[in-house]
Amino acid sequence: MPTPAANPDVPEVSQTHGPPRKRAWYKHLSIQILAAMILGVFVGHTWPAHADAWKPLGDLFIKLVRMLVAPIIFCTVVHGIASVGEAKKVGRVALKSLVYFEVVTTIALVLALLLVNFWAPGAGMHVDLKALADTGVKAPVVKPLTVGQFLLSLVPGSAVGAFAEGEVIPVLFFSLMFACGLLALGPKGKPLIDAIHSIALVLFKMIGFAMYIAPLGAFGAIAFTVGKFGLPSLLALGKLVSEFYLCCLLFVAVVLAPIAYAAGVNILRLIRYFAAELLIVVGTSSGESVFPSVMDKLLRLGVDESVVALVLPTGYSFNHDGTCLYWATVSVFLAQAVGIHLSIGQQLALLATMLFTSKGGAGVAGSAIVVLATTISATGTIPVASVGLIIGVHSLLSSAFVPVNVLGNSLATIVIGRTERAVDWRILQEELQSGPEEIAHAHALPSAQTISKSVVGLEGVEPPT
Repeated sequence: MPTPAANPDVPEVSQTHGPPRKRAWYKHLSIQILAAMILGVFVGHTWPAHADAWKPLGDLFIKLVRMLVAPIIFCTVVHGIASVGEAKKVGRVALKSLVYFEVVTTIALVLALLLVNFWAPGAGMHVDLKALADTGVKAPVVKPLTVGQFLLSLVPGSAVGAFAEGEVIPVLFFSLMFACGLLALGPKGKPLIDAIHSIALVLFKMIGFAMYIAPLGAFGAIAFTVGKFGLPSLLALGKLVSEFYLCCLLFVAVVLAPIAYAAGVNILRLIRYFAAELLIVVGTSSGESVFPSVMDKLLRLGVDESVVALVLPTGYSFNHDGTCLYWATVSVFLAQAVGIHLSIGQQLALLATMLFTSKGGAGVAGSAIVVLATTISATGTIPVASVGLIIGVHSLLSSAFVPVNVLGNSLATIVIGRTERAVDWRILQEELQSGPEEIAHAHALPSAQTISKSVVGLEGVEPPT
């Protein structure tokens, strides 16, 4: 009997039977990163004099990933929106996202204010402001940011400048404009849409290569932090650190977990799925360092590309759940430490200011403390010099709030996708059940599920690698 000709339009499906081959435990990226962080603590504590020598390792990994963030945002946003073919859906998703972000970040600020007032970690410190005069912390030159200035900051000075500066909002704005123009072309724009999708796949492959040195980056960042500041100095403000860690845990438990449950997602499985990314940001304190990897995993979870491409980059600029916890907690702590009593009205004014100043951050390491200084300087109630009190423990605090940011944005993308019926429920549950690195093809390209859906007669067949 002659062998039937292969259909070139149908991807070849592996004929291998039996369960997929599982990786050895020590090959899991999350295990490698955790081991690297433990080694980094040991090396930094044992050889503190060489702290500066380890810093380039963490900086190299962050720069390597940040180099690809802007083009990945452009390619995924343009391809995702242009493939939708409906501008109305884009506007609806954007509006839902902004409302969701505003509600959740407001809850984060309120929760942090309630807990820090109840716990009062800075009460009784009686810090002398004169002792902080030589800390080197200076108030930034602050000008009140008007609505007009904020709107102008959304538009890049040039298309090239948006990518050169690497700021998320200008890149996102240019990408949206380009996608709408491509959408208006209709069928004539199809070749360019396909080309942009191919470029996106290449960029995701490059991110896969970069992730191989993630453990090295985490090691360098942790070794530098411990060696530079020392374990005793990092733990000196233990009451603040303990209160803030509890605050982050409470936020995940009483805010994110119910939201995940309402969306049909097990929050613990979601945390396990993004374990590698959460551990990376614990070490690097940079949400940008895992942006491409988080986007890749959300696509593999079955979330529609158009939703991921719009919600995740927007969340990185407008949805700082963990950072809002940090700003509210530390602001009131500093007031308590220097003996300034903040009335309910002053704290509400501080909350309103933070709701505005929190928008537009790009997840860059160290940006949170700059925005904190800007915010308290703008309010005029707390001395900016008091920020010097938390310089030594900022790295410990960022190790908690940056993972909350990443988890919050990942969950937000899934939630918005569920409201748009743009999540493949079967793929989502299977991926969360098995975990991201249990299967040998854990680093499959994000387009695999799209390929399987587009082929007639292959419903229910797992996408090939």
